[in-house]
Amino acid sequence: MRPAILTSAPGAVLLMTLAAGPAPALATTPGPAFAEAPAADRAAGLVESFALPAGFQPEGIAIGPGPVAYLGSRATGSLYRADLRTGEGAVFSEGPGTPSLGLKADGRGRLFVAGGTGGDARVVDARTGEVLRSYPLASAPTFVNDVVLTPGAAWFTDSARPVLHKLPLGRDGSLPAEAVEVPLSGAIRYAAGNNANGIVLAPDRRSLIVVQSNTGKLFEVDPATGVTTEVDLGGETLLNGDGLLLSGRTLYAVQNRLNRIAVVRLGDDGSSGRVERRLTDPRFDVPSTVAAFGGRLYLPNARFTTPPAPDTPYTVVAVRPGR
Repeated sequence: MRPAILTSAPGAVLLMTLAAGPAPALATTPGPAFAEAPAADRAAGLVESFALPAGFQPEGIAIGPGPVAYLGSRATGSLYRADLRTGEGAVFSEGPGTPSLGLKADGRGRLFVAGGTGGDARVVDARTGEVLRSYPLASAPTFVNDVVLTPGAAWFTDSARPVLHKLPLGRDGSLPAEAVEVPLSGAIRYAAGNNANGIVLAPDRRSLIVVQSNTGKLFEVDPATGVTTEVDLGGETLLNGDGLLLSGRTLYAVQNRLNRIAVVRLGDDGSSGRVERRLTDPRFDVPSTVAAFGGRLYLPNARFTTPPAPDTPYTVVAVRPGR
């Protein structure tokens, strides 16, 4: 039976930590997806929505450390920083004129940025906006779409080519001289449209999980070989799947043009899952990606179905996922 679409509403939030497990092939994992807001931030309150500059065309979002959100422009590649307590912000890094799509912050004051049709990955100082390193990953046709961080690497999906792009990181977090391309094989089959998109680390921290937007399928990827196996969702699909967020064994999958978030309960090893419910909100206008802070999910409205213009308004909205 297909679960009913539920309207998200304020309520109690289960704050989950990443499950412990055997020694992982990908080393330890970053902290929990739902970082609890410090007491001062809870007292000050967090905004439920905020505006971005007109014409910005947001796509990716990253949050933290602390109540700070970073967003990238798919139009210019500029990066915007906002305070989640006030909603105020500004562009702090001017773009190269090519997209900034998926973003991740690493806790070392760096942002890893997927470069879309620019075919690159950039590492940016989250304080100054300086580009610390830029990596050419592939020539056209390419679409470097999203990124996930493990302590040993940054992994980028490519929606146009069946590969993952890997930036191996040193034990001290040092950046590599160049990227490594890992071809995808096995169950995934690329077709017309957006293919591999959002990416997370599996609950057991031994593999990566990728959503294929045009088919709605979810795949496990062996990071050592690139071999993929389809995640058994019991006949459900995640069509238009975009950004992914994992908290414990709960996967939040943004279904952009469907204006909803699928909440998927994954098995311990990520090989199977069950769609428990879907969240929507009247403020959604084709949300693209998702990040979490203080018991809230924050989503930029990419508005893919609205013709962009210099004066087109864009917003970021917060929802509470509930139980």
